[in-house]
Amino acid sequence: MKRVAKATLFCFLYIMRKIITSFQMREADQYTISHEPVSSIDLMERAAIAFIGVFCELVPDKHTAILVCCGTGNNGGDGLAIARLLDDRGYRHIRVLVLRFSKSESPDFLKNLKRLKSSAVAVKEISQAIETGAMDEKVVIDAMLGSGLNKPLEGEWAKFVEQLNGRRSRVIAVDIPTGLQANGQIQASDNILVAETTISFQRPKLSFFFPESSPFLKNFYEANIGLDESFIQSLPSVYQLVEPVDVRTIFKKRLPFSHKGTYGHALIIAGNKGTLGAAILCSGASLYAGAGLTTTLVKEGTATVTLNQRYPEVMTTSGSEFSENWNRWTAIAIGPGLGEGPDSILPSLLAEKNSSQGFNIPKNKALVIDADGLNYLSKNKKVLDNLAPGTILTPHMKEFDRLFGNHASWWDRVQTAWKEASNRKLVIVLKNQYTFIALPDGRILINTTGNPAMASGGMGDVLTGIITSFRAQGYSAEEAATLGCYLHGRAGDRLYHKGMAIVPASKLIEEIPFAIGELG
Repeated sequence: MKRVAKATLFCFLYIMRKIITSFQMREADQYTISHEPVSSIDLMERAAIAFIGVFCELVPDKHTAILVCCGTGNNGGDGLAIARLLDDRGYRHIRVLVLRFSKSESPDFLKNLKRLKSSAVAVKEISQAIETGAMDEKVVIDAMLGSGLNKPLEGEWAKFVEQLNGRRSRVIAVDIPTGLQANGQIQASDNILVAETTISFQRPKLSFFFPESSPFLKNFYEANIGLDESFIQSLPSVYQLVEPVDVRTIFKKRLPFSHKGTYGHALIIAGNKGTLGAAILCSGASLYAGAGLTTTLVKEGTATVTLNQRYPEVMTTSGSEFSENWNRWTAIAIGPGLGEGPDSILPSLLAEKNSSQGFNIPKNKALVIDADGLNYLSKNKKVLDNLAPGTILTPHMKEFDRLFGNHASWWDRVQTAWKEASNRKLVIVLKNQYTFIALPDGRILINTTGNPAMASGGMGDVLTGIITSFRAQGYSAEEAATLGCYLHGRAGDRLYHKGMAIVPASKLIEEIPFAIGELG
């Protein structure tokens, strides 16, 4: 999905922007109306202007036939204002359909309907879906219900949405597609309008970041309508966006006279017969993300030669050498491609009690666990229960469910991540198109970088290497996870925008320093 975020500079510039509920957004509307002050009809006009600022870039041809579908509430009022303003901009093939499927009307809807009827725009009002007539316009603007919906569509609304979904028009939604819940669980059985694009006011809706929303919106943009940002940031919400300004605040520039020892020593415990690639990718990502030193635990022989040929800067260790002095490692990654067979090293590393081999990782070590490390934890819950605070887990969906039980939806999965991270004092990086980073303090960060071109093998190994690199460099678990997820996605975005329709993990590694370079 595409994002256009236009953050306004206020005194709280370095506080991550919160994602709030639709109810809280209405509170922000009222606060802005009262304290700016601005009338509600003028705020609606401002929203319509912000919408068409994006719309006119998406639909520049003023000869395009446009149908604006309006309900009788404030979302419908937005649509009426949008139709009038587009007519003012020279779009001459506009038709408005007012859907009177309920008796309620908002005052600002009525004001904008009166304004529109004084223009040349054709307006038709209907009380039943069957009365729509032909709807063969190329573009449909959805201004029917907005974000106030709190139950599935039914009656005439459901019939009308079914009709629209049966056509091939390009749908652009005002604030949110009709029928899509702004917050909470999205049911597969819900009747929801399929929108190509949504132009959301002031903030994206929380539901946009869940995979279940993908059938109903392909892209979304954000239009700043000038709501009071300080008030929005004061509202309670655990959800926050990770954006460039936040990452620049976290990132520490390299200083004169620093050296490799300044930037820590990462130990990568990964790879096995047939899965050496996981160790190579994880090690390369650690190297390119800036760890001063990277050492990888591999079996002697071909594996060592292969790794040294690919990344000569990465050192190798084997046997018991790596555990003779734990103090040398400032961060440890464990799990990618490691295997769970009878000869697996995982029990010796993560066992609840010290083993005879003496490999157990000390509790004070900065630890990142992925892949087979997570699978081991899912089968050994006592080990999971005894992980040190600040340990970072990086599961994809299936690994997460193995750890914490099956989930019917991503909404439920994120709620579990929030609970487990808070209770266990862990950082849980729940990977997807939009990765959710659940923190021990109860916040859930939503990473906004990355794209579908990155859906290829090895991406998780690379992410683990990047996060471990930043932990080795002295960043906190929260900072390392935030930087790692953002830069991982940003490197992929850079390659995608260069024309790479498929981004291999090995290619992404080489782009990491350039993504870091953008931070200053």
